[in-house]
Amino acid sequence: MKSILITGANIVNEGRISPNDLLVEDGRISKIGADLSKEKADIHINASGKYLFPGLIDDQVHFREPGLTHKGEIYTEAKAGVAGGTTTYMEMPNTVPQAVTLPLLDDKYARAAEVSLANYSFYFGATNNNLDEILKVDFENVCGLKIFQGSSTGNMVVDNIESLEGIFRECKALIAIHSENDHIIAANLAEFKAIYGDDIPVKFHPKIRSEEACYDASSRAVAMAKKYGTRLHILHISTAKELELFDNTIPLEEKQITAEACIHHMWFSEEDYAEKGNLIKWNPAIKTSKDRDAIFQAVLDDKIDVIATDHAPHTLEEKAQIYTKAPSGGPLNQHSLVAMLDFYHAGKISLEKIAIKMCHNVAKLFRIKERGYIREGYFADLVLVDLNSPWTVSKENILSKCGWSPFEGHTFKSNVTHTIVSGHLAYENGKFDETKKGERLKFLINN
Repeated sequence: MKSILITGANIVNEGRISPNDLLVEDGRISKIGADLSKEKADIHINASGKYLFPGLIDDQVHFREPGLTHKGEIYTEAKAGVAGGTTTYMEMPNTVPQAVTLPLLDDKYARAAEVSLANYSFYFGATNNNLDEILKVDFENVCGLKIFQGSSTGNMVVDNIESLEGIFRECKALIAIHSENDHIIAANLAEFKAIYGDDIPVKFHPKIRSEEACYDASSRAVAMAKKYGTRLHILHISTAKELELFDNTIPLEEKQITAEACIHHMWFSEEDYAEKGNLIKWNPAIKTSKDRDAIFQAVLDDKIDVIATDHAPHTLEEKAQIYTKAPSGGPLNQHSLVAMLDFYHAGKISLEKIAIKMCHNVAKLFRIKERGYIREGYFADLVLVDLNSPWTVSKENILSKCGWSPFEGHTFKSNVTHTIVSGHLAYENGKFDETKKGERLKFLINN
């Protein structure tokens, strides 16, 4: 593997920004110092004026392989993420077939080893009747267990209370949960269908996938986790009301119950449905500006622990269908870091906080071995950013297989120039080196 010397970088790491050089050897960060210019290396990157972050770790993506590869593939979506500074992802089990048995999970890992430019892990999926299989999973090599408590693409809802109790009681690994109450959603949908039929205006999506549906499911999950001492991670918080369920008075290392915010819930509000339509139809729904602002504040004050994307591509043809047929989700991982950097330029968040929420805390929460920080001896997962290099999102530069983005037409103020994955310079100024693939994540025992 080629050695890499980065000189003159402003390193954003562990709550500080410090000007330093960095040497990568054998896939790891071997030296960090004030003047390493005399070190020999195969590749020299002059990072003067630029900012070096740990590579982003996205704890929630849907890459659609196997079975839904007309929307996206592990190869295409990992590549899009790398271009945006995401060096590591954790992918969801709602594929076709669903990753709810060990052989099917192993198939996904084998495929990623062949084609993924980024590092990877895959969640094991829970069903109403696969507890025996869950208990066989080696969670030193698997990021966690995913429970859908609300229906979404590839319906995997776990709605049997005895099944949920059994999983929360017996599973010692981290449980990541999609929390929405399907019964409340169904009742809301019936009301709107009685008025509009199937062609419901998408602006009513947050009324159908309502605050009540989210809070009811999340509060039940939190109560169950407290009852059994379960490690619970609630994904894509979308309401201000849910924030009362989380604690910011204890360190993340001591939290049993954690939360995630997604880029779209921090950026958009229900006012944007008029322009974006189904392109911002997600589950849970994008809701009010009050909810959006409260979620952002919760990221800042540590009630919400990590930022992710819920990257979930669908084709434009699928999105163009009427409300009841148009699927929820959209591509985001190519633009997650630059979106957060726009918030930095607006004075809403610091660079240090971005690194904490998109890198450090994800590694800490999931207990990932030797990643998520810029430290000597750690894997060299790094992203270099030019904070003052504007570019506009267009169909010509969108890399997700679906070929569109809710950010299309937006001009970002910052640009990712280099992405290093496990010591390999995978991306440089628009060009990829795919000669080395990403690596499978390892987790501390008792994940």
